[in-house]
Amino acid sequence: MTTILVTGGTGTLGRLVTERLRAGGHEVRVLSRRSKPYAVDLREGGSGLDAALAGVDTVVHCATTPRGGDERAATNLVAAARRAGVAHLAHISIVGVDRVPLGYYRSKLAVERLVEQSGLGWTVLRATQFHDLVVQVLQALTRPPVAVLPAHVADQPVEVAEVADRLAELAVGAPAGRVADLGGPEVRTLESLARAYLEATGRRRAVVKVPLAGKTYRAFRAGGHLAPGRAVGRGTFEEYLAARFGNGQDGRHG
Repeated sequence: MTTILVTGGTGTLGRLVTERLRAGGHEVRVLSRRSKPYAVDLREGGSGLDAALAGVDTVVHCATTPRGGDERAATNLVAAARRAGVAHLAHISIVGVDRVPLGYYRSKLAVERLVEQSGLGWTVLRATQFHDLVVQVLQALTRPPVAVLPAHVADQPVEVAEVADRLAELAVGAPAGRVADLGGPEVRTLESLARAYLEATGRRRAVVKVPLAGKTYRAFRAGGHLAPGRAVGRGTFEEYLAARFGNGQDGRHG
């Protein structure tokens, strides 16, 4: 039996990875800022992190935040993992972090580099956007009476459970370096995703597409965040919407 530490183990992805690893018979420790007995802020490190890693064979690094601090957290994690003699560090990243000059993506790319240069056995999996994140974006964009969308932008949402399956599989295997990307089954225009969301939630909005400026927009427009050659996911956006909003409501009016 392998002892595995999952950082961010209470999050959207980490919780599912933890469930799969435990179902496989592994001892799994969940590390997050508030989850005892391994309540640790990775950005601060310290003795709590060393205690969490004592006797751990593999670390699955899912902890992340767009509010900043991922690089500091990864630096602390790598140093503690080396002290503990961890054999394998598996990390989840995002498709396009090396092509889209978004601040959060740049941070994720820097974390990849820290993992690769850690001196540990390592695996990095990049995935496209999870369905629930796309819905969060669409909820914000469709809140006003007129939904204003960036023109000529597509997305390739993937079912988070499928990413969890793959990451758990990689975690219990040998370090594999950078593995093939995991993309959702369809590359979809943002407009088509928005209209599917509005239909699923029973909302009516006018949809307007507006071209934007800047390097980040151009990178998204060019599809830097997509993996059309790795459309291996099976769960569609409509299937996700039906499961989540089967009653046609999203907790908002109109």
